[in-house]
Amino acid sequence: MSETTVRKKPVHLAVWQIRLPLPGIVSILHRVSGAGLFLLLPFLICLLDKSLFSQDSFADFREIMTCPLAKLVLLGLLWAYLYHFCAGIRFLFLDIGKGLDLPCARKSAWAVVFVSSALTIAIGGVLW
Repeated sequence: MSETTVRKKPVHLAVWQIRLPLPGIVSILHRVSGAGLFLLLPFLICLLDKSLFSQDSFADFREIMTCPLAKLVLLGLLWAYLYHFCAGIRFLFLDIGKGLDLPCARKSAWAVVFVSSALTIAIGGVLW
């Protein structure tokens, strides 16, 4: 091969300059929300244990839940769960061959973002 046909490999990948389409962003956020839910599972189990162990520990749990930071973390977990659930349903449809064309994939990606955000606002508003 001559030198003109050989391409040089990039030295570094400029991740922040890559523009993904919305379906790609939905896919990455699906993985991120799943990882976040998995990593925060011990925290949720600890809260469940604290709420069910005794009346005193339930009172401690209620005191913890009055903190705005704890409410914000739980709101983030609620969003992660609802987003992961909605995106998972979308990916199940994609796996069976429904919605593979680009316009439909974009619409379903927007639907995942809208539905998960609306559910988070509705449920989070009730729980806050």
